[in-house]
Amino acid sequence: MIKPNFRHEINGKKLASAIAQDYETNEVLMLAFIDEEAYDKTIESGKAHYYSTSRDKIWLKGEESGHIQEVKEILFDCDKDAIIFKIKQNGGACHTGHYSCFYQKLSEDNNTLINIGKDVFNPDEVY
Repeated sequence: MIKPNFRHEINGKKLASAIAQDYETNEVLMLAFIDEEAYDKTIESGKAHYYSTSRDKIWLKGEESGHIQEVKEILFDCDKDAIIFKIKQNGGACHTGHYSCFYQKLSEDNNTLINIGKDVFNPDEVY
């Protein structure tokens, strides 16, 4: 089986970068890390798994919220140290309640962030 190049090291853990992208609209939804076990679980289940550097554990996206990411396709970059999960996002990808984690746009004067995202759930009701 072809696997990413887990060459980035954080806290002694070998990781690769994983981008979640909506498979229909191509909207970038989130960026996270994966280790080999998270990658293997993603391949086996068809659902996106990631490695949390802050919690030092593997997590199934949506395990608490129910907002599972169904992986439709996986793309590798030229160095194989970053991948894109083309996914069907059920609910929101961001823990803030937004569809995408990339919901803030830098203003033209570079001094403020403007909310351009779509709210899809209330995080206070989910977490």
